[in-house]
Parts: sequence; structure tokens; C-alpha cells
Amino acid sequence: MKVLYIMKSKSLWVFLMLLIPLGIYAQNVEFNKESFPNDKEGLKGAEKNLKTGEKLFFQGGGRTLESLDYLLKAHAFNPNNGKVNYMIGQVLLLTNDFPEATPYLEKALELGHPDPEVYYYLGEAYHLSMEFSQAIEHFALFRQNLTPEELALRRQMIEKRIAECNHGLALRASPARVFIDNLGEGVNSEYDDYSPKLLPGDDQMYFTSRRPLEHNASLDRIDYKYFENILLAEKANDGWQLIGHAGNTLNRKNHSAVAAISHDGLTMIVYNGNKGGDLYIAELKNDRWSKPSRLRNGINSRHQETSAALSTDGKQLFFISDRPGGYGGKDIWFTSKDHRDRWHEPINMGPVLNSEYDEEGLYLSHDGQTLYFSSQGHNSMGGFDIFKSSYENGRWESPVNLGYPINTPSNDLFFRPTGDDSMAYFSSMRPDGFGGSDIYSVTFMGVEKPLINQMKSEPIASKARPDFSVFLDQSSPAIPPMTLLRGRVLDDETGEPLHANIELYDNEAEELLATFATNPETGAYYISLPGGKNFGISVQAEDFLFHSENINITERNVFTEIINDIRLKRVEVGTTIVLKNIFFDTGSSSLRPESYAELGVLYKLLTDNPKLKIEISGHTDNVGAAAMNQRLSQDRAKAVVDFLTDRGIDSGRLTFKGYGFTRPVATNDTPEGRQLNRRTEFEIIEK
Repeated sequence: MKVLYIMKSKSLWVFLMLLIPLGIYAQNVEFNKESFPNDKEGLKGAEKNLKTGEKLFFQGGGRTLESLDYLLKAHAFNPNNGKVNYMIGQVLLLTNDFPEATPYLEKALELGHPDPEVYYYLGEAYHLSMEFSQAIEHFALFRQNLTPEELALRRQMIEKRIAECNHGLALRASPARVFIDNLGEGVNSEYDDYSPKLLPGDDQMYFTSRRPLEHNASLDRIDYKYFENILLAEKANDGWQLIGHAGNTLNRKNHSAVAAISHDGLTMIVYNGNKGGDLYIAELKNDRWSKPSRLRNGINSRHQETSAALSTDGKQLFFISDRPGGYGGKDIWFTSKDHRDRWHEPINMGPVLNSEYDEEGLYLSHDGQTLYFSSQGHNSMGGFDIFKSSYENGRWESPVNLGYPINTPSNDLFFRPTGDDSMAYFSSMRPDGFGGSDIYSVTFMGVEKPLINQMKSEPIASKARPDFSVFLDQSSPAIPPMTLLRGRVLDDETGEPLHANIELYDNEAEELLATFATNPETGAYYISLPGGKNFGISVQAEDFLFHSENINITERNVFTEIINDIRLKRVEVGTTIVLKNIFFDTGSSSLRPESYAELGVLYKLLTDNPKLKIEISGHTDNVGAAAMNQRLSQDRAKAVVDFLTDRGIDSGRLTFKGYGFTRPVATNDTPEGRQLNRRTEFEIIEK
């Protein structure tokens, strides 16, 4: 992914225009004895710096950036040379000091009749500084100074720049309600730092950096920057802090960048610079990342594949490639797994998402309904802007620009929301950065509400943040709320962590939505659930009985985090399990359809263990007569047995019994307690 952080495309022939001497103009001061007759030593040093700076400038890439120190020294001796001012202005446009480019380029204009390219670079300087009207004026002046042949070659580029400025004017007029913060020097460096990928819990982050590391401090001879490496940072009380690099298994001698991390944090897609740039996959096993293996089945090509995004179940992959068959530059491509767990041949995502320019930096939301990406096309205000597209009615909608100040005329990339969608992280090159691209956070303020009594007439201190509660419209959150379910899966007897599989069901649709695996070392799991559904969760591990949970968030409209350690019981006679996703209407023994997913899990347990015999028991709360509750509980237990025998389970392996309210597990004095007492269980009576 090393090509991302050149601020704008500049053809080599543009730089060759600098060979036209500016000394023919009267105002220009040359580096010669006539101009400095009394300072031969100073002139000698300045000429040496100018020669070195010019040589590096024309080498391009990182060498152009290296030229800046030499050119500034030459400028300190002779600030009235148009050529030096011109080159310094262009170099500064490639850095986060781009606001300083404007006076140098304006000086080049003052020192004589300008090369037409000065207008272009001045337009770019104003553009990056968001002085859009002046940028449009200078792009127009550049266009007026071109020959017909030159204009034919440059017209599309000029029109695009002017369109970006107009987009910038519109987006800046209606800024997004967010705060933007640099993550600080605990993570960012004077080198390019980008592509933040959060781990479950949002308190650890893998990211990519081009800083020199002891194990790999070699320079890429293409752009003269250090090779990419994957680093790990952790969120502490005083902000984000670097832990170290991700290890030699992930970081190779060539470019190694984190392209994607699965939602459960157990799979990483790694970009490797070998063979032009390919995508590899690594798995977290026993708290160690496996050696990345190259993705196959047409995902990689002879061209460059860079960033990626995985669906929650790991069966869909979006990725970036510049292979033939796209709409221009780097495009978004898609593939999915077949029933044999093999990737299908990738397909292009089409012209709704892809533009004739580059797309980059993918992230797919937990529910698979929102795709975030960056693009140089669509209605970008310059460079890469961050967009989102929603999947509705069977198709991806037109991308929506996330707006200013998330987006700027610079490159804004790798947007990654937190689990509760209250914040996000991304990378950008901005004047307040530490050098190159930095990682930033964005905090969403929500929907604007009218200020009450001008915030009770209390002024907000300069640079101080207001109380968010004044601005948030709690009844209409800006982003759909999520429920985070996390914890550990443990052996109920020993407390040791277990490597378990977790199945997530939509109870109402009777559909298996996704499967997850716990961390084999810690037993940790992490699931993000969108609002509006009744979820069933089945946790299974070898030699253990399954455990079920019901998470009903059909009416929840605020973000919630549920921390739940799950203890699995071994398959032993006398072990009892509560079936938490068996549902009946009030006073009825008819199974509701939402129960079928859980009953399917129980059916599988019995078919996988053909010698297992169980008792199904029904239980109620103490509301109503004892005889009525005993009969209702028995009828409900029988309904479960009938469901299983109708599907082929030998009736001799199943018994049922109703206990009414004689076996409570909680108090009947509260609604919550009575709900726990209304339950269906099974008990192993023979192995």
C-alpha cells in the first residue's frame, strides 16, 4: 500500500517545466558572482545546496522530500530566486506543512513572468488550505495559459480540480457534527502512520507505519521511504500508546501492512509487497499469529491488491485491486465462499461504488449493511474522501460523502468505527500532524437540538468542548444503536478457558446468521448485534453440553454492552441445561416459531449422541393456581418432546414432566425473577 501517500499525481513532464530559466525576468536574482560579488564563500555553499536540492528534487518520490532541507538553505542565502521558491512550494505540497507552500509559490509569481504551472500549483496550495474560491481562480488562470494541445491533455484534470473545490465549498458550508483529534505521539510519528484496525473491545489497535524499526529499517528504492510494518497500540488512561511491532511472523522484509481484521479479532488480512502486492491471511492460534498464507482462487492477480474487509461470518470478502476489468484505477471487488469453504471468482462491484479514479481503505459494518471506503472520485473535495454506502433493497446505494471536517482536500482514508459507533478512527495528512499521515479519532455528536437558553448563558471556553448531552437528540440517534456482547467461555467445573464455537441465530427468521470462535488461549468472545432483532446464541465445545442465550433487542434504541461469562457443563448424568430460546404465548403450550432454531440445536445434540437420554421439564412462576401451572408446564414439556419425535428422535430416549412453580431458580417477587422461573430445561438421565 506504499503508493497511497503521495498527495496528488504529478507527471514527470510537469517538473521538467522547471528547466526553463526564470533568470530572464528582471526581478529574479540568480545564484552568481554578479548578484553576490562580496560573498564568495556564502555563494559557494548556496550553489552546492541548490545543486544537491535540484538533483534530489528531480529524482521524485521520497527523494523529492529530501530535497527540501537543501533548497531551504539555498533560499536562506537568496530568497529572491524564482526557481528556488517554485521548487520549495512544490515540495511543501507533499507534506503536512502544505499551508506554507502558498507564500513560496506567490513569491515565484512576483519574481517574473510565470511558467503556467505556477498557477496550477498555487491553485493546489489554495485547494489544500480550503481557500476554494482562490483555488478555482488559479486553476482557471492555468487553463487560460495553456496551448490548445496542452489543454486537450489537461482539461479533464483541471475540471476535476475545480469540481473538487465546488464540492468543498458545499461540504464546508454544512459541516458534520463531530470532533476530530490527533491520537498523539504515543502512536503517531514523523513518518506515515495509517490503516487503524481495532480489536474487539476497541482498546487495542493494529496499524501500519513507515517508521524505521530495528528488525526492518530498509528503504524502498521506489519512493525512498522505509518499508511498511504492522504495529500494535493499546488505549490507556492517558491516551493511545505504542506496544511494539506485530512480530516477525507478520512483518516480513518487504512491505507488510494490515489490510483487515475480522470482527472477532481472530483473522487478519495482511498486505505483502512481494509480487507487486498481494493479500495474505493469518489466524490467531494459541495467542500467536500464524504465518500468513497467500489468498487464492483469483483474489490475487499480477496486479496490486491492497486493503480488504471481511463480513462478520468470514464468508464474504471485499478488496481493492487495480486488475483489468475495472472502471479506472483501483476498484472495489467482491468474493464469497462456497459450500466447500472456497472463494468464488471475484467480481467487480460496479459503477455505483467504483469511479474512474482510485478507491481504497475498506471497512464493512458488523451487520454487513454499510460499506465504508475512500475514493478520489464521486463528490470528493480533493484527494481521497471517506464515503459510506448502505445495502438496501438488494443493492448498494450511491456513496455518501461523510463530510467536512472528517474529509479534507488531503487524503482521508481507512475509516474504522468503534463497536458502539460513537467514535471512529481514520488516517489523514493535516497541518496539526506529527509528519506524514497520522491516525485521528472522530467523535460523533449526534443530531443537533436547539440550544436551551444559549446553554444557560454560560460561555464555552476557547477550545473547550461543550457537554454532549446538550446536543444529542436521544430519541433520534444519528447512527443505529448496537449491542455488544462479550465475555469468556469457561469450563464450569475448573474455570479454565475453552475453545468454543458460537452460533448466532435470528429467532424470528429461523436463520443462522454467523458463527464465531472464542480465543483458544483466553476463551474470550466478542459479538456486535444490530438493534431490532431477537437473537438466539448457542455456545458449543467438544465434550460439553451446549449453552443457549437469548438477546432480544427488538425495541432497544440505545447502545448497550453486555458482559457475560458463559460456563459450559460436561456431558454427565444429572447435568441440567436451560433452553433460553424456547418460547410460548402466555397461557399456551404451542411452540412459537422463534423456538425452532434452538430446537434444531437440541436435535443435533441428540443425533450426534445416539445413546443420550434426556428429560424435558417445564417450569412456571407462581402466578395462578398450582394445578393450572403444573398442567401448563407439563403440556409445554410435551410440546418439545413431540417436536423432536416428529423429526425422527426415538421416543424411548425422551421423557417429559411438568413441575409447575415447585422448582423456582429466582424470586417470584419481581418481574425479572418470574421470567427466570418460566423456563424449559433438559436433564441428562442416561449416557
